[in-house]
Amino acid sequence: MKIERRLKKLGIELETPTSPLGNYVNAVRTGNLLYLAGKGPGLAGKKLPVGKVGRDFTREQAYQYARDTGISLISTMKAELGDLDRVRRIVKLLGMVNAVPEFGEQPEVINGCSDLFVEVFGERGRHARSAVGMGSLPRGIPVEIECILEIGPAPRRVAAAPKAKKKAAKKKR
Repeated sequence: MKIERRLKKLGIELETPTSPLGNYVNAVRTGNLLYLAGKGPGLAGKKLPVGKVGRDFTREQAYQYARDTGISLISTMKAELGDLDRVRRIVKLLGMVNAVPEFGEQPEVINGCSDLFVEVFGERGRHARSAVGMGSLPRGIPVEIECILEIGPAPRRVAAAPKAKKKAAKKKR
C-alpha cells in the first residue's frame, strides 16, 4: 500500500475506470505483463476536452491533459490488480497527441504522464516511450496514452490467527 499512500500524499484520488467505447477490454494480462488500452483525459467532474493542440490548446494545457490521462491509467491498474504495489515497472508508453501538423512538441506534452508515473512509482515509473502526433483522436480528445507494465504476484493473504478460536473455546468452559 506504499503507492496508495504516495497517491494520497500527492492529493490524487483514483476513480472507477471508464468503460471501453468499443469491442475491447481495458486491460489484458499475459504472463507478468499487463497491457492497458488507450485512455484519454476524461475525469469525473471535468468536461471532456475536445480540440487540437497548437490550435485549441497550448502545450501546457496538453501536458495537464496527459497527466490526467496518467491518472486514468493508474485507476485502470488499480482496478485490474487490486494493489498498486504489484506494479514492478512501467515498461512502455505510447502517447498520441491530436495536434495541428506544424506542432512538434509531442514529447513535452506526454511528459505530463511520464512525470506523474515517476512521481507515483519512483524508479519503477521510468519507462521507454513513443510520443507521436495524430491528425485526430477518438471523440476529438487532445491526448490518448496506452501503457505496458510488468506486474508482480498478488500479495499472500494471511490466515486468521488461531487465537480467536482459543478465546471462543475458553468462553464455553
